[in-house]
Amino acid sequence: MFIDEVEIYVQSGTGGNGAIHFRREKYVPRGGPDGGDGGRGGDVIIEVTHHLNTLNPFHFKTKFIADNGKNGSKQKSTGKSASPLIIKVPPGTLVYEQESNQILGDLTQDGQQFVICKGGRGGRGNHHFATSRNQVPHVGEKGEPGEEKSLRLELKLIADVGIVGVPNAGKSSFLATISNAKPKIANYPFTTLEPNLGVANLDIDHQLVAADIPGLVEGAHQGVGLGDSFLRHIQRTKVIIHMLDGLSEDPLADFSQINSELALFDEKLASKTQIVAFNKMDLPDVQERWPDIKSAIEKKGYEIHPISTVTHEEIKPLLWKIMELVQAYVGEEIAEEIPVYRPESDPREFTVEKVEDGWLVRGKSIERAAAMTYWEHHASVRRFQRIMETIGVDTALESAGAKFGETVFVGEYELEYWE
Repeated sequence: MFIDEVEIYVQSGTGGNGAIHFRREKYVPRGGPDGGDGGRGGDVIIEVTHHLNTLNPFHFKTKFIADNGKNGSKQKSTGKSASPLIIKVPPGTLVYEQESNQILGDLTQDGQQFVICKGGRGGRGNHHFATSRNQVPHVGEKGEPGEEKSLRLELKLIADVGIVGVPNAGKSSFLATISNAKPKIANYPFTTLEPNLGVANLDIDHQLVAADIPGLVEGAHQGVGLGDSFLRHIQRTKVIIHMLDGLSEDPLADFSQINSELALFDEKLASKTQIVAFNKMDLPDVQERWPDIKSAIEKKGYEIHPISTVTHEEIKPLLWKIMELVQAYVGEEIAEEIPVYRPESDPREFTVEKVEDGWLVRGKSIERAAAMTYWEHHASVRRFQRIMETIGVDTALESAGAKFGETVFVGEYELEYWE
């Protein structure tokens, strides 16, 4: 089974809680605070590996959650940070944020890594909050929550050559002839139901990676036949081999139809270097048609080669010509820096909304601050109140008409409004 598009959920680890602890020794009556910091939560990292060429592993597992950091402890001991969770993907994987459809990364090189969710930092222990005026602080921080994202992974195979043509033109036979690939081959349309990759070794120093794309029919860009689900796999190729069926009723009509489908799917495909292979030249009827087909294709500005996947006629010269075109290919440079989505809004921004049971405060910073507060300690609660005053939540609630005693919801926490 070949899978080239999946949806997954990823979540980085929450940071460990900072400890609220005081040094206690027999002859040290006022040891002071010694609560250690929490460890950092595990990152979620997407890494490219050449050992994969499909997204099949994600058919069985779609949730990836990194470990949390360990809590801090006494004697200013810092909790252990969690190891990153590494998700392996094949080269050519595009990473999209599901909700916004924003591209987050384009992963093409073996070993390339992309931190998709950063682990939450560890909370600070109470020794950080000691001052000359408050030498016994009952204040600490819980670990910062991890990030979570719903992603869509889309695979575009990376090959030097993409083989296209109508069903039963001989694409799979050609791939099997030039490589060790073993695609399904039979004398009926749509034998190939998924792309196949093969490596053709021309000599010790030259090799080509070829992708056999399932047969296209008229309307493929709109989902007719096998649809457009496989057309993306030729977007990264350097050269296109257009395989013509020598026994087709009208090979020239097939040629025009396939090129139209490519251009309708992506106009850049129409400008890709294309070389035509006229297959089944071992048959007398096809040999008779060859001069007329050759003349017509060359008039359109394309180079055409007569071949036979049965007798292997003229296949080696075709491969060397393709190698020449691949080596001369000058395509779009792949950006060294992975594009990363960064929200334009200020994370300190918040909204105040009247709800049935009170007031709902939403905002990235304020919700994280609430999640990192030790609500059982009065000093920690007071610190959270100061944060609300600093970023203007108190003023916004007052302006919106909040009344004494009404409930204020911040994340999963319920607070009581005091004027």
